[in-house]
Amino acid sequence: MRITVTNKRNTTEMTTSSPLPEQITFGELKEHQGLAVLPIQETPSSPQLDYLTLDVALALGHVRITEVNDSGSVPELLLENSAPKPVLLVDGEELVGAKQNRVLNLTILAPANQKIVIPVSCVEAGRWNHDSSDFANSNRAHFAKGRAKKMASVSESMHSHGERRSNQGEVWADIDTKFSRMDASSHTSAMSDLYEKAGSNLEDYVTAFETTAKQIGAFFYVHGRLVGFDLFDKSVTCTRLFKKLLRSYAIDALEQPVTEQPPLDIDHAESLLALLRAGEWQTYPAIGMGTDYRFSSPRAAAAGLVVDDTTIHLSGFILNCGTEATDPEGRMASARIRRRMRTH
Repeated sequence: MRITVTNKRNTTEMTTSSPLPEQITFGELKEHQGLAVLPIQETPSSPQLDYLTLDVALALGHVRITEVNDSGSVPELLLENSAPKPVLLVDGEELVGAKQNRVLNLTILAPANQKIVIPVSCVEAGRWNHDSSDFANSNRAHFAKGRAKKMASVSESMHSHGERRSNQGEVWADIDTKFSRMDASSHTSAMSDLYEKAGSNLEDYVTAFETTAKQIGAFFYVHGRLVGFDLFDKSVTCTRLFKKLLRSYAIDALEQPVTEQPPLDIDHAESLLALLRAGEWQTYPAIGMGTDYRFSSPRAAAAGLVVDDTTIHLSGFILNCGTEATDPEGRMASARIRRRMRTH
């Protein structure tokens, strides 16, 4: 059953069908220093779409990403795809350079030979001047805790206002809080400096986990708790993006020392899948190709991109509600953000 709801800038459909594949098969659960990975294995599926990932397209010179104009706009960038194929940009991927570093607000399949405006969030609050004309790709994604909250706020923005914007103040507050927890600092409050400080400790996780030949995604547990998952349409995409996404979960694992945890199992992953299958999803015409699927509940947030009946990317997170009220670091970060937003 579908119900069409029209708001000011978008047409929203609510549907009981989810973008989850009909069958999900798990691999072997592995753990390293507080981070556990449960692989999702490839199952027979429909014909696969042909596209380039962002890192490949940039390396080949097929994609150019810039500020939308000389003045720039914090929540928007301009992407020009000159490739003969679509290019996949994944929710949370970091773009560095131009006037300030950004992360992608959602997953986009940019059409071949077209220019599009893409929605982003700032992850470098202390800089607003060009250090390059174009954006470059990085080997990082927005850290998982922040990405989860950003996903929820973008979904709310899409539902309420028809805009794909995050709560920018919340994004900055999450970064400030993480600096405090990791005893780190940055001249420009750049999220990238968190990853640079983590250095070899972070790369130990990258070395510890490898994808299998038929792996298309994974569930991630941090210190015994399920945090989220990422799922792709084919193994080659998962392989290209796995290390980038792994770092985003591993840096959350580094926030606290490793303690003995109860044995991990797949029950929480199966429970989250059941919630998403049974829940109501909102759908929107995607930026670029396909349809955006969004799921929101007090317990979880999820988002997916479906093109020609193929789920290109699906991700979801368990939400931790109300942490700021009991977290003094979170309250201090929020106060700093309120001051920043009055002067930025």
